[in-house]
Amino acid sequence: MTARPGDRGSGSAPKLTPDDVVDVPESWEVVASKDRFQARVISVRTDSVTMPEGEPAERDYVLHPGSVAVVALDDAGRVLLLRQYRHPVRRLLWEIPAGLRDVAGESLLDNARRELAEEAGYRAATWHTLVDLFTSPGMANERMRIFLARDVEPIPDGEFAHERRHEEIDMPVVWVPLEEAVAKALSGKIHNSQAVAGILAAYAASAGGFADLRPADAPED
Repeated sequence: MTARPGDRGSGSAPKLTPDDVVDVPESWEVVASKDRFQARVISVRTDSVTMPEGEPAERDYVLHPGSVAVVALDDAGRVLLLRQYRHPVRRLLWEIPAGLRDVAGESLLDNARRELAEEAGYRAATWHTLVDLFTSPGMANERMRIFLARDVEPIPDGEFAHERRHEEIDMPVVWVPLEEAVAKALSGKIHNSQAVAGILAAYAASAGGFADLRPADAPED
């Protein structure tokens, strides 16, 4: 029988099975490190990392505080999307509520609740962990947790105050049927990475009635 390409290992790597497909912590030796740039939110560092053959190679990466995002679904199965200007890509992008982990001591869940309130003016009674991801692991250490929020309702006027500034001043909110949001992601109409990941993950989880999702306070590792 002819072996399929996926049945062969890569070089000297051991042959693994689907049961082995679990991300695990690993840290190769860093023989030198230099900070290149420091800004308000991020910084850039160059590490000289020992490669498997024993030689060092330089790797540049962004140090990031981390972030959270929220897929909010209403009783009609619609997902909340908002539009925000993103200067690096020069586009107005449709996104899910998201923000930095920038409050010391704040739990990830409380961080997500705050972002949903600040960016969209909503709150939710039911929360689950939807998916964890590294947004761009080849160039940044940013890790993001995306939550699923259900049983949502608008926050009454005067109950929550948040001053929107800069890009946040003009962020329209639209409720889109989840299936339609999936179609927009797959057809290239939605580009934001956490929005695409969250929408597809929520759609996959909906097949089982969200019963297999982790609790909202699940550990990241």
